[in-house]
Amino acid sequence: MNRLFGTKSNIPKPSINDAVKSIDERVGSLDVKLTKINSELSTYQQKIARMRDGPGKNSLKQKALKLLRQRKQIEAQKDQLENQSWNMSQASMTTDNLQNTMVTINAMKVANKQLKQTYGKIDIDQLESLQDEMLDLIDKSNELQEALSTSYDVPDDISESELDAELEALGEEIQFENEMAESGVGVPSYLNEESSGVENLPTFIDEEPESATKIAN
Repeated sequence: MNRLFGTKSNIPKPSINDAVKSIDERVGSLDVKLTKINSELSTYQQKIARMRDGPGKNSLKQKALKLLRQRKQIEAQKDQLENQSWNMSQASMTTDNLQNTMVTINAMKVANKQLKQTYGKIDIDQLESLQDEMLDLIDKSNELQEALSTSYDVPDDISESELDAELEALGEEIQFENEMAESGVGVPSYLNEESSGVENLPTFIDEEPESATKIAN
């Protein structure tokens, strides 16, 4: 039965990259053969150059010609394989680009679907209402800040020139007091530095006079 209808093979089919790798290996083996042929041709050429004309020289020429034919065949085969490898590489690159493009397109479709679902849940009127409420709250907050920052001690109608004049007058008053203190004018005598001795201090009577005691006796 298997011979008549055949059986399915479980061996995976080679990919383009596998095929390119196989071709490159064959090209490498051809390069080895070409290197060997070129080495033999160089040896024959050196020998032929030193030999005189005759049957021996003709025999070496025939061998050299045979190697030249083989080299041309191998070079032609190598060129063909390299062209195949190049074409398959191009096909692989095109396939990869198409796959990347499909991935990008699918991702864009998913993102577009999600955006539609997200924007479908947003109510524009509700959003505008929230913005209006936020603006009202901000205005109220600004009004509260202005009310709290109002100063009740300093009148608003005081000019800067009046404040400067008052500050200047205060400075003159302080300077005048300093000058008076240095000269001693207007300072009580018992606080004056020159008359701060013990003899100038006022006396206080803590006991009765001695004469009054005698009279009482």
